[in-house]
Amino acid sequence: MGSDGAETERVAVKTYVPAYQKAEWEAHATDLDMSQSEFVRTMVQAGRRGFSINPEEMEDSDADPGGQPLEDRVLDILRDRGPQAWDDLRAAVTEGIEDRLDEVLTDLQDQNEIRYSGRDGGYTLAGENA
Repeated sequence: MGSDGAETERVAVKTYVPAYQKAEWEAHATDLDMSQSEFVRTMVQAGRRGFSINPEEMEDSDADPGGQPLEDRVLDILRDRGPQAWDDLRAAVTEGIEDRLDEVLTDLQDQNEIRYSGRDGGYTLAGENA
């Protein structure tokens, strides 16, 4: 191991989970008095100690951010809601993305990775990342 700090450099990892799962994780993190990021890191590390992953069991990599293949998501929306205008269909497909973006921005600010600056015109990298 080198002494340049590369081993401990913090980097972002992004994943998308169903809303019900995220809600369960939020509640569990709150019960443990942990941030969402800390909870996910802790659970992943705990899981890695006890489980092996079979790559053949991994989900299709063609999934949208909600974890479902986009084609299936569109068909489900049309089945459930009937005919949809372009804007309505786009809104339905991207449902929840604003909430996830808000959470990511909050987590990145909490980790001092980014900051909001009206002077700079919005969100910007912070500290060493700038």
